[in-house]
Amino acid sequence: MAISQQTPASTEDFDVLIIGAGISGINCAYRVQTELPNVKFTVLESRDRIGGTWDLYQYPGVRSDSDMYSMGFTWHPLPFDQPIAAGAQIMEYLFDAVSKHRLDQHIRLRHLVKSANWSTSDQTWDVVVQEHEGLPKRFSARWIILGTGYFDYEIPLQADIPGLGNFKGQVISPQFWPPGFNYNDKKIALIGSGATAISMLPALPERASKVTMVQRSPTYISPSPNIGWLQNYFPRFLVNGYRRIRYLFSPYLVVLLCHYFPDVVKESLLAEMKKLLPNRFDLETHFTPRYSPWDQRIRLDPDGQFFSTLHLPNVDLVTGDIDTVTSNGIKMRDGQEVDADIIVPATGFNMMMGGKINLQVDNEPVSWQRRYIWNGAMLDSVPNMMFMFGYTNHAWTLGADNTAIVLARLWRFMDRKAVKTAIPRVTEDAAIGTQRMWQLNATYVLAADDQLPVYGMSGNWKLRNRPPVDWFHARWGDFTSGLEFISKS
Repeated sequence: MAISQQTPASTEDFDVLIIGAGISGINCAYRVQTELPNVKFTVLESRDRIGGTWDLYQYPGVRSDSDMYSMGFTWHPLPFDQPIAAGAQIMEYLFDAVSKHRLDQHIRLRHLVKSANWSTSDQTWDVVVQEHEGLPKRFSARWIILGTGYFDYEIPLQADIPGLGNFKGQVISPQFWPPGFNYNDKKIALIGSGATAISMLPALPERASKVTMVQRSPTYISPSPNIGWLQNYFPRFLVNGYRRIRYLFSPYLVVLLCHYFPDVVKESLLAEMKKLLPNRFDLETHFTPRYSPWDQRIRLDPDGQFFSTLHLPNVDLVTGDIDTVTSNGIKMRDGQEVDADIIVPATGFNMMMGGKINLQVDNEPVSWQRRYIWNGAMLDSVPNMMFMFGYTNHAWTLGADNTAIVLARLWRFMDRKAVKTAIPRVTEDAAIGTQRMWQLNATYVLAADDQLPVYGMSGNWKLRNRPPVDWFHARWGDFTSGLEFISKS
């Protein structure tokens, strides 16, 4: 796939600048290209390849943690039928989507956006970019769209692991797993109980001499078949449509069930896990969380791979608090010791909004902290800027696509009305309280909570967390309330 690397001699002017060529940025580029064909746009990506998160993560076992029927693009059918896909499959899918829809001509790799300053007088964004040779470049745009994700790509979460500096072996973050890293015949301590740890564990024992998963507390894990069969009996277009509709609703219905009947869901999950556990692991100790389902994500286990791995003789599981890391392993507070040559802290993300871009309005810095969110897409008092954000209780792509649809509708509306600027202004009734942006209680979320923007209490400022309702609202609902419009100068 040939990606444009053109270097302009001076400032380039665009209608829309999309920042980031991960799933969100690629999807937004497609929506702009097809729904706003007269709009001049480009996509700026700081990395050497497209893919964002899926290009960053290279650890063994990396895979999706939500179904691909929702995570895939509506405009580019999946080439595989299983609901959970490996990281390499996802990257192949993204490259194929970009190539077949000719989005590559709009993508500029190795273009790191350093700052973006809105000029009220010019009604444009001035964007400073560092390209791959370290030279600054300038772009101007009517709109900027941030598809920069929600965590720091450069600095992982600094987990509080007592005595980690004592360890004489290797400490490898999943976020920076070295290509071709040799862990043959090594003893690995995998710290964590989230999606990363649960997807890594089945991939390690074949080469490692011993793998011990060390978790402070259990999490809910849902084993499910990772196979599709409808395509064997029905036309592909019917199967794709059915899966898209079903998986728009079914994960949300599960979340509602967890909310209204948490004990029922808890007992069902525990019963399923108990059937798959080897006798040497106690359900109460290792797999009964202290919280209700969906206070934190329920982790998917395709084909029960995680539980199958626990039956292997070179795999162990330890639950409890770490007392200290020693020179050759981990000592638990209950006295258990875990020998290790390698420690892998799979303990979550270092959450961050905005991709470290120095965002300003008329040379005044814009803080994301506790700022109100309009329609899940814009920040209070920040003109002509949208950011892509997905769901905690569903596939990321659904939320990002809703934002792209709102962008297209808003652009057409503003063109008809001869309006150049749209500024979210939080209303008095919406600002009577706040709702958390990230509706989970994971450790890494709580660590960043005070730095994140917030939702309000009414109108387009309310929390966006009902995927089926949000899908209809993005396409046919109110998209102008809460915005101040300024005509063209």
